Amino acid sequence: MAMRVPERYRVNTGPMASDVSYGNNGAFLIPLVEGTKTHVAQIIAGEGLGWQHVSIRLPNEVPSWAVMCLVKELFWEPEDCVVQYHPPASDYVNNHPFVLHLWRQIGAEYPRPPIELVGTRSPQSHLIPAEEV
Repeated sequence: MAMRVPERYRVNTGPMASDVSYGNNGAFLIPLVEGTKTHVAQIIAGEGLGWQHVSIRLPNEVPSWAVMCLVKELFWEPEDCVVQYHPPASDYVNNHPFVLHLWRQIGAEYPRPPIELVGTRSPQSHLIPAEEV
């Protein structure tokens, strides 16, 4: 259970440049096709202070559930539990209207509700990176 980064999407030029020596920290540009829309997700990943974090930004809209699922699959193992927080109002921070975040505390196991309280299982529709279409 560990974070990983999709090296093929890493930004390696300009002010946000990084390389493999940065480990799980860096910026990534991921082209996506979602229905009739084409996006380039701008992602910043980081690991530190006991946390793994990925911020996901689309140019003109909030990322959809499908986008968030794809990003989770690209950066973590299928059995890793990763969360989006809705903090208390007093802790709320919003530096950009079209950014959402995924978090995983290193070494922690998150409590989860029983599956039957969530709903019935059904096949998931998956979003894939544009170059794989």
